[in-house]
Amino acid sequence: MEKGTDLFPGMRKTNLKSSFKLSVHSLLTSCSKEEFLAAFSRFSSAEQTQLHRLFIQVITTLHENIEDEFESFCLETQVDDTLDAVEQLIEERNMDPLFSVQSNLRHIGEDLVGKMKNEIQYLKKLLEKAEEQKSIIKARVEQLREETSRPSNMA
Repeated sequence: MEKGTDLFPGMRKTNLKSSFKLSVHSLLTSCSKEEFLAAFSRFSSAEQTQLHRLFIQVITTLHENIEDEFESFCLETQVDDTLDAVEQLIEERNMDPLFSVQSNLRHIGEDLVGKMKNEIQYLKKLLEKAEEQKSIIKARVEQLREETSRPSNMA
């Protein structure tokens, strides 16, 4: 195993999936309840609570959908197998004193860079989808805000 980077086999897979989940979580939970309620300060407390519950449901569903898409992508592109192969190559390299580190690392690096670029493109598209869905939700919330404020203006 690589010195200091892997505590056990499969650590790369665990790190990749954990990092992705943390990234998605921080992206989707960037709006605090206080900020949300402040955006709807003209609404009654009950309406604010209901809107916040709806917002949480949408964010939770979006989070689950993004994670499911990521898992599907990992399965389709055989990310687990690739990471296992990387771990195996590193282990073999560390066990074989005659292993040509420079040429093999260059080849592995080029392969990994290509795969990571593809993965980054996919994640960017996934993020764009999430941003679009977030915009749709914001537009809908704004529409609801306008609809509920209209009757109060007539009175």
